[in-house]
Amino acid sequence: MALVAALVLVVAVVGTGAAWAWRVRTDRTEQLAWDEAVVRVQDQASADAEDDAWRVQHEATASRSRAAQTLTEAQQVLTDAIAQATSTLGGSEGQVADDAVRQALAAAVAAAQVPATSVVAVRAQVAAVQTAESAVVDARTAWQAAQAAQAMQSGQSVAAAPSGSAASAASGTGASGGSCTTTYTGPPFYTSAPTDGGDGSNGRLPASMLAAISWDVDPHGTPYYLRTAAAAALERLDVAFVAAFGHHLDLDLTYRDYDTQVAMREALGTVAAVPGTSSHGTGLALDVPELPCEYGWDTAQRSWLVTNGPSYGWVSPSWARRGGSNPEYWHFEYVG
Repeated sequence: MALVAALVLVVAVVGTGAAWAWRVRTDRTEQLAWDEAVVRVQDQASADAEDDAWRVQHEATASRSRAAQTLTEAQQVLTDAIAQATSTLGGSEGQVADDAVRQALAAAVAAAQVPATSVVAVRAQVAAVQTAESAVVDARTAWQAAQAAQAMQSGQSVAAAPSGSAASAASGTGASGGSCTTTYTGPPFYTSAPTDGGDGSNGRLPASMLAAISWDVDPHGTPYYLRTAAAAALERLDVAFVAAFGHHLDLDLTYRDYDTQVAMREALGTVAAVPGTSSHGTGLALDVPELPCEYGWDTAQRSWLVTNGPSYGWVSPSWARRGGSNPEYWHFEYVG
């Protein structure tokens, strides 16, 4: 009986020890799992924090880059506005009723040249320049309209004079009375239409590179074509010319394609440019009629063109001037 009791006691003790050992192992396993979970959570939190920091830094960098790009674009718009305003200032001298508008534009241009570091400030400079420039353009348009009205009245008085009279010849209308004879003695040539399939080289300009002048066509009905910028500048020049003389600028030749250059070289010899080198082939040149009483060396219309043309980008090149290497009173070129 005592033996049985002892065995029971041993079993109980052993069982208790085993249970305790099992609990210890279980507790250790759970602790390890917990520790690993804590580490994983901490690692994930650290990774998330790094991702957030990178994202914030990346967004800040991108935002600064966008701001810098926007500022650069605004500054370019300002540069263009200043250039346009400066051109308007040069072309409007003596062509506004009240010079205060030009002075205001000059002040706006000067203020716009003070560096600004924010997009808002630059855009404010652009708005100020463009508003002042628009006022000058409007003032010049009004002045030109008034001049045109006066010129029309003057032209009507001149038209009443006998044909071929001194007054008529001085006004540039002598050709109608037969007293003005062209200085051109060669075969007739005409302005060219855009070159189909042109590659943009001299005498091969496609329609996409050219624009037609609005007020005239040649005797064959072909519009007078020029490079787009040159045509736009000539349109502005013609407004001033009409204001000064009461009629549009007369045109004889503008764009000249390669085939016409070849034909002119064959007909006129070295007087004509080598095909492929003519300034007319670039779409940046024009000829007025070779009428010495209207556009000749000492006429009012040529003098006006030589004096005022550069304000619109149109000049009489040195070689074409009196005393130049190839004097041509009728030839003008666009230089921008």
